[in-house]
Amino acid sequence: MAAKEMYDYLSSATADVNITLGAGAYEIHPQGVIAEHGTKNAVILEGDDGSEQRVSLSDDSIFHMTLSWEHLTESEAGILFDFYHDSAKGNGRQKSFKWESPWDGHTYVVRFDCDLDRERKAYDVFGFMNVKFKVLGYV
Repeated sequence: MAAKEMYDYLSSATADVNITLGAGAYEIHPQGVIAEHGTKNAVILEGDDGSEQRVSLSDDSIFHMTLSWEHLTESEAGILFDFYHDSAKGNGRQKSFKWESPWDGHTYVVRFDCDLDRERKAYDVFGFMNVKFKVLGYV
């Protein structure tokens, strides 16, 4: 854990779907680098003379996580594939769900914020690279 985490800048949220990726029957954990991207909702307008006007649209922080699952069995790959495509789960980018982060141990409310590309690396090895979640809050 870091001294400060995204958890410290988010508020609680309720997921559209009450299931947790990364725990229980859906326990698969990302492999390799987990990238955390934070930003603020602001607009910077630049004048012809190089002057700037900064407009903050919100003081809230916006977070995205980029994850990869590089070496999965067919069954494990099916869990993530199903989470994305099942209309009762993520339904693509439509519904939020809970995700247990191996990074900091917190459970977040997230939704997919990307298309989902499944790779087949060998006869029985599957992977997903650059899966992006928008973090909506914590549980």
